[in-house]
Amino acid sequence: MTSEPSLPPPSSSLWVLKPWWCQPWSIILTGLIVPALAWVVSHRLWIVLPISIGILGWWIVFLYVVPKSYAEFVNAEQQKNNGVA
Repeated sequence: MTSEPSLPPPSSSLWVLKPWWCQPWSIILTGLIVPALAWVVSHRLWIVLPISIGILGWWIVFLYVVPKSYAEFVNAEQQKNNGVA
């Protein structure tokens, strides 16, 4: 019988797996720079406001929802694996 090699347990932090350009600091920095540049270039609130709302949605998804879902998935998998042992 051959046994499958065991993989190291996944980290409960999604950010360990992401490159530098996809870390929280770079997401926040980009989300601050883009509307600021839009304001400097246009001085039009009707341009900057939709950009800012889109970025806020992007932040909610990628800085809150996705990491929370990933942590819940990893915890569920670890509990499932611990129960099988």
